[in-house]
Amino acid sequence: MTDQREHILGCACDLYLEAGMEGFSMRKLAQQVGVTAPALYRHFENREDLLLQVVGEAHNVLGSYLYRALSASTPRERFSAAGEAYMEFALEHPRYFQIMHAFAEHLGLSEVPVEVEERMGGVKRFWDDRVRECMESGVLRRDDPDRVGLTLWAHAYGLLSLYLRGLLDAPESAFRELYGDSFARILRGLATTEYGADLDQHLTHSRESGPTRISPVDGTTP
Repeated sequence: MTDQREHILGCACDLYLEAGMEGFSMRKLAQQVGVTAPALYRHFENREDLLLQVVGEAHNVLGSYLYRALSASTPRERFSAAGEAYMEFALEHPRYFQIMHAFAEHLGLSEVPVEVEERMGGVKRFWDDRVRECMESGVLRRDDPDRVGLTLWAHAYGLLSLYLRGLLDAPESAFRELYGDSFARILRGLATTEYGADLDQHLTHSRESGPTRISPVDGTTP
């Protein structure tokens, strides 16, 4: 991707998150980018096309984070690395994290275009594969990998969304600790005996080390 295209997509992401679809226009975006509106139309058909390309690029970046986990040598290590990679993506690219889960109707579309749907499907298959191979190798108890994968994704997405929206009163280091501890608790109910014992050890160490207290911001309900 060229620097100019990356700059345009970044500005489009910011404008959409700030103003929503009703406040988003190619003219406003052109002002932020520092070009004319006709210059944008030479690269993008309309605002919907531009925003879909933002969503597509967000999935590409997420994929680049997740697929690093495949270099780990065991199912358990790949599973752990994938969870950490999702957190790193959200913390390092919060704009992409927030926009990539927008529903098609938010962009004025009746359905998700095939290319974007394929990217979304690829991410889901990646998660399901990590869960499935952990079940097959005895790390997680046998269950429906699709439903377990969805449960874990929903938990990760919820925690990260709370943090990025400023609804948790915590520095990043404390949130990272919370993310790991929270997943240890969730996985404790899904783990086989050996993995469960390791999770118990992790949680015991966390309690003994006196983890930083994290609470909802005043006036909010997580």
